[in-house]
Amino acid sequence: MSTTIQKRGISVSRADDGDWRRWNDLVERSPEANVFHYRESLEVQADRAGAELHPLVGYKGQEPVGLFPVFELRKGGMTMAFSPPPGLWVSYLGPTLLNQAKLKRRKAERRNRLFVDGCLNWIERELGPKYVQIRSDPAYRDVRPFEWSEFDVDVRHTYEVDLTPGEDDVLMSFSRDARNNIRTDGDYRVYEGGHDEIEAVISQVAQRHADQDEAYGVTPEFVTDLYDRLPDGTVRPYACEVDGEIAGGMVALEFDDTVYRWQGGAKHDRDLPVNDLVDWAIVSDAIDRGVERYDLVGANERRLCEYKAKFGPELRSYYSLERGTRVTNALSSVYKRLR
Repeated sequence: MSTTIQKRGISVSRADDGDWRRWNDLVERSPEANVFHYRESLEVQADRAGAELHPLVGYKGQEPVGLFPVFELRKGGMTMAFSPPPGLWVSYLGPTLLNQAKLKRRKAERRNRLFVDGCLNWIERELGPKYVQIRSDPAYRDVRPFEWSEFDVDVRHTYEVDLTPGEDDVLMSFSRDARNNIRTDGDYRVYEGGHDEIEAVISQVAQRHADQDEAYGVTPEFVTDLYDRLPDGTVRPYACEVDGEIAGGMVALEFDDTVYRWQGGAKHDRDLPVNDLVDWAIVSDAIDRGVERYDLVGANERRLCEYKAKFGPELRSYYSLERGTRVTNALSSVYKRLR
């Protein structure tokens, strides 16, 4: 039987069968969740990372107050805990809260603190990890309970484009060169595809990283698993076809009111501005569906920021949280490089 941690009215335990069956319903009710919190996504991540998944859930009486998926990895006899697991280029995971909207600040902060403390106590008691790393969603703002539990807090950044003004106004917020690229005439086709497009796009990105002697843990099989198992329209593979060949593309993800620019955008040898055309197709389709935000997924690498900034985004922050012993802190430089 799984351990239950009690913290002044908040109980935290590993999700039982009933919790697991309604996990996705809870995910969709949380304003701080994203596509990687889905049950099927967690299972695919665990399988691909070779990790054991511990989906933690918190309650106040019968009311759910939070979810916190944790992945256990063992290397060299040492236990480590992650959320998300390393190596899969999953940008955000960590805790997500429920039923907070009607609470005044004092009660909301107290509930967040007790829930996080309960989860950390569960992790310590059940797993006893020597190293813990968490990357929270940008919507999860109050990470002080982690700081108070002696985590190192590192501020990270992403870009987000507001899509609510509509197609014309969004386009006019782009830089001149981006607008010109999007209006390029030529013999090409940008479209949303499926398995073949995932294979092509991810293989291009993998080759780009291999050419630069950089690690890249995302595989077509991983992305295809997500495409097949998640709700329709969650994984959206876009491709730009030129002369009958896929010149480039992007695997976008969609959850609630946000579409994410996840994997793709490899450089190519075409004169055509492939990446701009693909980005605009994702944006214009999302606007048609009533999606409100385009998360460009990352504004931490200087060489990529110039490209992303031309879409007129707002800068948003999220947090990377770490805790380890004196010995295992040496791992941080390794795992920070793994997405």
